[in-house]
Amino acid sequence: MTEKQELRDVIIIGSGPAGYTAAIYLGRAGLKPLVIAGALTPGGQLINTTEVENFPGFPDGIMGPDLMENMQRQAERFGAELVFDDVIDTSLEGEEKVVRVSGGDEFRSRAVIVATGSNYRHLDVPGEDEYSGRGVSYCATCDGFFFRNKPIVVVGGGDSAFEEAQFLSRFGSSVTLIHRRNEFRASKIMVDRAIANPKLDMVLDSVVESINGDGTSAESVTVRNLKTDEITTIPANGVFVAVGHIPQTGFLGDQVRLDDRGYVLTEGASTRTNLPGVFAAGDCADPVYMQAISAAGMGCRAALDVQSFLEDAPLGQ
Repeated sequence: MTEKQELRDVIIIGSGPAGYTAAIYLGRAGLKPLVIAGALTPGGQLINTTEVENFPGFPDGIMGPDLMENMQRQAERFGAELVFDDVIDTSLEGEEKVVRVSGGDEFRSRAVIVATGSNYRHLDVPGEDEYSGRGVSYCATCDGFFFRNKPIVVVGGGDSAFEEAQFLSRFGSSVTLIHRRNEFRASKIMVDRAIANPKLDMVLDSVVESINGDGTSAESVTVRNLKTDEITTIPANGVFVAVGHIPQTGFLGDQVRLDDRGYVLTEGASTRTNLPGVFAAGDCADPVYMQAISAAGMGCRAALDVQSFLEDAPLGQ
């Protein structure tokens, strides 16, 4: 039996704030967690984030990649082992959990934490990738401060889009919410608040065709009216995309109970899933808060839940 085939105590799938925090706690508990960190983007969404100013402990802010590197080093310091590969298949229903990665290796453990996060839905329009982090953002609470007294555009029509638009109206010289329909998925109270906000305008029945800039930062968006095909340009130094998230849970199949959007369902305030020995933490199980600090807190809870599970289910019983 090779080392990789040995039965481990715990495998953590994912390497964002939730995964690394769980690894730190489990490592300090002497459980030597295996972290399957991903092949292309270990560290999660923060790897693509510039300055993070709202993570406690960094009064001058910290770059997203630096924060995740610090978390990785801290996890490794306490004995976490990292594998930079992608999970393609799992067998989680038995007492021994099996996790298979794209490189062909197969790992087994008594417990698994799913901490794979979620990805922002993109508009897939010209300029979106080019100006990502240079005007294009997917998190108002993360980046709104940088657009003080500048024109801002928010794209979306759900509660998240309206919440972001209201929040951003504290900073921007103006906020324009662009939605492809003339009706909203957002709750009536959110729409009423937006209508009452003098700094917030709405452009309906319209889609963003492109995000334009000077090569350094975003300056405007090109908008097409879906009913008239009229093309207009709206000034925007900040373009906030709020059209939803995609939880990274497809590899789980139908083993773990998910909601209708694909988020892992957990039991009450715990991180336990419907399967004994399988836990979930971070954005893949949290469609509400979706912040680095809340994901880290959930990773801590998952680690403590795993410790309790392993203590209550000794090997061989």
